[in-house]
Amino acid sequence: MDKPTPTQDNPYAVDVSQGEEYYWCGCAKSAKQPFCDGSHKGTGFEPIAFTADKTEKVYLCGCMKSKNKPFCDGSHSSP
Repeated sequence: MDKPTPTQDNPYAVDVSQGEEYYWCGCAKSAKQPFCDGSHKGTGFEPIAFTADKTEKVYLCGCMKSKNKPFCDGSHSSP
Protein backbone atom coordinates (compact mmCIF):
# COMPACT_ATOMS: atom_id res chain seq x y z
CA MET A 1 0.00 0.00 0.00
CA ASP A 2 1.65 3.25 -1.11
CA LYS A 3 -1.27 5.62 -0.35
CA PRO A 4 -4.02 5.29 2.22
CA THR A 5 -7.57 5.03 0.87
CA PRO A 6 -9.68 8.05 1.83
CA THR A 7 -12.17 7.33 4.60
CA GLN A 8 -14.56 10.07 3.46
CA ASP A 9 -14.62 13.02 1.06
CA ASN A 10 -15.06 15.65 3.77
CA PRO A 11 -13.25 16.53 6.97
CA TYR A 12 -14.19 15.15 10.38
CA ALA A 13 -15.47 17.86 12.73
CA VAL A 14 -14.32 16.86 16.21
CA ASP A 15 -14.22 18.56 19.59
CA VAL A 16 -10.80 18.58 21.25
CA SER A 17 -9.75 19.65 24.74
CA GLN A 18 -6.86 21.97 25.50
CA GLY A 19 -3.67 20.13 26.44
CA GLU A 20 -4.97 16.69 25.38
CA GLU A 21 -2.91 14.60 22.96
CA TYR A 22 -4.66 12.99 19.98
CA TYR A 23 -3.50 10.55 17.31
CA TRP A 24 -4.93 11.04 13.82
CA CYS A 25 -5.14 7.84 11.76
CA GLY A 26 -2.63 8.00 8.89
CA CYS A 27 -3.37 4.56 7.42
CA ALA A 28 -7.14 4.99 6.98
CA LYS A 29 -7.78 1.53 8.47
CA SER A 30 -8.88 2.54 11.97
CA ALA A 31 -12.40 1.64 13.05
CA LYS A 32 -12.32 4.78 15.24
CA GLN A 33 -11.91 7.36 12.44
CA PRO A 34 -10.44 9.90 12.43
CA PHE A 35 -8.39 8.61 15.35
CA CYS A 36 -5.88 5.78 15.48
CA ASP A 37 -6.83 2.40 16.92
CA GLY A 38 -3.54 0.63 16.13
CA SER A 39 -4.67 -0.82 12.79
CA HIS A 40 -1.62 0.68 11.06
CA LYS A 41 0.69 -2.01 12.39
CA GLY A 42 2.46 -3.59 9.42
CA THR A 43 1.16 -1.05 6.87
CA GLY A 44 4.15 1.30 6.79
CA PHE A 45 1.90 4.18 7.88
CA GLU A 46 1.98 5.89 11.27
CA PRO A 47 -0.54 8.05 13.14
CA ILE A 48 0.13 11.76 13.49
CA ALA A 49 0.12 13.01 17.07
CA PHE A 50 -1.04 16.49 17.99
CA THR A 51 -1.83 18.34 21.20
CA ALA A 52 -4.84 20.64 21.25
CA ASP A 53 -3.85 24.27 21.80
CA LYS A 54 -7.31 25.07 23.10
CA THR A 55 -10.71 23.50 23.63
CA GLU A 56 -12.50 23.87 20.32
CA LYS A 57 -13.92 22.14 17.26
CA VAL A 58 -11.24 21.18 14.72
CA TYR A 59 -11.55 19.73 11.23
CA LEU A 60 -9.40 16.66 10.65
CA CYS A 61 -8.62 15.35 7.17
CA GLY A 62 -10.78 12.51 5.85
CA CYS A 63 -9.61 12.54 2.21
CA MET A 64 -5.94 11.78 3.11
CA LYS A 65 -4.77 14.53 0.67
CA SER A 66 -4.22 17.45 3.06
CA LYS A 67 -0.78 19.05 3.00
CA ASN A 68 -1.42 20.08 6.62
CA LYS A 69 -2.22 16.65 8.13
CA PRO A 70 -3.90 15.91 10.43
CA PHE A 71 -5.90 19.08 9.74
CA CYS A 72 -8.08 19.69 6.70
CA ASP A 73 -6.69 22.21 4.21
CA GLY A 74 -9.52 21.97 1.69
CA SER A 75 -7.73 19.48 -0.58
CA HIS A 76 -10.91 17.37 -0.71
CA SER A 77 -12.40 20.11 -2.91
CA SER A 78 -9.65 19.78 -5.53
CA PRO A 79 -9.93 17.33 -8.43
